[in-house]
Amino acid sequence: MARRNSPEADFDRRLLLAAGAGTAVFATLVGRLSQLQLIESDRYTKLAAENHVRLVLAPPERGQILDRFARPLASQRQAGRVSVIPERLEDAEATLRQIAEHIDLPETRVKRVLEEISASRIRRSGFVPVTVVQELSYEEFARLRVRAVEMEGVDVQMASTRSYPRGRDFAHILGYVARASADDLTRLAEGRAPEDLETFEELFRHPDMRVGRQGMERFAEDWLRGRPGRRRVVTNAHGRPMEELEQDPTNAAVAGKDLYITIDSELQRVAIDRFEGESGAAVVLDIASGDVLAMVSTPAFDPNAFVNGISGKDYAELRDNTMSPLYPRAHGGVYPPGSTFKMVVATAALEAGVIDTKTRFTCHGRMWFGGRNWHCHKKGGHGSVDLHNGIKLSCDVYFYQVARLAGVDKIAEVARKFGFGEDWVLGMTGARGGLVPDRAWKRKARNEEWFEGETLNFGIGQGQLGVTPVQLALMTARIAAEGKHFKPRLIGFGPDVPEDGELDMPLDAEIMKLMKSGMFGVTSEPGGTAYRSGDLGLGGPRLAGKTGTAQVRNISAAERVSGVRTGDAIARELRDHALFVAYAPTDNPRYAISVVVEHGEGGSRTAAPVARDILAAAIKMDSGRTPAYSKRAATKTPDTDGKPEGDPV
Repeated sequence: MARRNSPEADFDRRLLLAAGAGTAVFATLVGRLSQLQLIESDRYTKLAAENHVRLVLAPPERGQILDRFARPLASQRQAGRVSVIPERLEDAEATLRQIAEHIDLPETRVKRVLEEISASRIRRSGFVPVTVVQELSYEEFARLRVRAVEMEGVDVQMASTRSYPRGRDFAHILGYVARASADDLTRLAEGRAPEDLETFEELFRHPDMRVGRQGMERFAEDWLRGRPGRRRVVTNAHGRPMEELEQDPTNAAVAGKDLYITIDSELQRVAIDRFEGESGAAVVLDIASGDVLAMVSTPAFDPNAFVNGISGKDYAELRDNTMSPLYPRAHGGVYPPGSTFKMVVATAALEAGVIDTKTRFTCHGRMWFGGRNWHCHKKGGHGSVDLHNGIKLSCDVYFYQVARLAGVDKIAEVARKFGFGEDWVLGMTGARGGLVPDRAWKRKARNEEWFEGETLNFGIGQGQLGVTPVQLALMTARIAAEGKHFKPRLIGFGPDVPEDGELDMPLDAEIMKLMKSGMFGVTSEPGGTAYRSGDLGLGGPRLAGKTGTAQVRNISAAERVSGVRTGDAIARELRDHALFVAYAPTDNPRYAISVVVEHGEGGSRTAAPVARDILAAAIKMDSGRTPAYSKRAATKTPDTDGKPEGDPV
């Protein structure tokens, strides 16, 4: 008969099994807790921290642009900003309506922000802030800062923004920065590794980030931009930043490099004021160093208006303005040089040996050629004219004859020696080379042969010939330096500028002395076309120059008989351009200048006084000060070639 266990023994056995199982479970828990607390403590502490500590993109501070004496032309300043984080918004439109209760937020801006939020979600970049208003007034910032804690996904803080303290003065040189467009991203992403593109796009979607859109801001983008970093930020359960932790230096953003330009901002201001509201351009060069000391295009625009997005209405006003404030006249404006080109024609003829200083031509006020009269600006003529008086009196008939003897191809060759036809970029965007026509050009461009009458036009700086104020200043500097090597520059310390062109093709020093003598006659001898503008008003130093009047309309034979209409008798856009080129002082040339006054009619009456006053200011301001960039340029090494250390985005 089988032995049966008592109920008490069964209970004891089950109790023992349960106790053993419980002890095993408890021991396992204790072991696991010990492992977590003692062995893997650091790992889980780090994971816990990562749950509420985020690495947030830190855009770099953009480098400054400074003038030759370290005065800021483009810098960063702090401004209040409100932005939203799309991924943290339940109802984006409702949130924007809340914001609009506390600040001025136009309906057009609300719609624009909603479009940007939708686009960011499509791109799956909802973590990137979208700017609602870039610059808040102090009152708006204080009011919204207090209310922001009640609005999920809204961030109100002081932010860095680009500033142009000189406003319009340097608009066409510096250009401006703006939010990156799709085209900007495509252009800047070229050549980057695929794994870098996500971070690259994140950077340029950041509300603090701007990209150079024109001028030096665009040309020197890599130099100015810097390298982004990452900030460690504590967030709450909803992802709102609560506290910024001590930063890891290896993750710190690296600021962009400062860029120095050769321009004296005070001389620039003098030159702008001297135009007194007229449209035109002026370029001043230091003949000894090649530095561009002033480069004026007027009227201009305020680049500050573009930094945070210019409205369509404001841009249309600039675009449609008849004075063309967006047009970079100094280095991108192409004009007929008129009589300022006559030194080039004379140089070509002297080089070719077809004239000398004693060669004379008689001017009766006109010359018959090709079945028509070619007129001189002096109706009664200048009589018998030699080289010196041809330049001094600016006799058109003399230069018709000289141009015919030299020939179009020789004139074009010498024009290129002086720097015409070259795109002088100098570290900017928008530069143009103009046009130096010759026989080969016409055959290629128009499939036509060159006509002799075109050479006559070429001889007085008209016809298809087109030059820029920068090129005219370079020509003048080359004459003043008696043909010596000359290399202009606009960047004193910054990124390397690709070679534009070398003004080192040989020009005979003796011929240049003859050109200087003629230019001296223009301003300092009775009968010179700018005789009253030679005195700089400094008690001694004088300038030497050459007037020019560039015709912009055809004058009929009937009008020549009755009298050529000028001033209020014709519309402004039909009036001739006034030009003047000069150097000073005459006994020891230091500065060269070109001035173009659009529709100013008379070079001697309108452009020459402007040039005279600017040159006088340049001489008075010259105190022998060393440019601030000189020491930096002397210590520039291959390790500071324009890019911050590390791998810039």
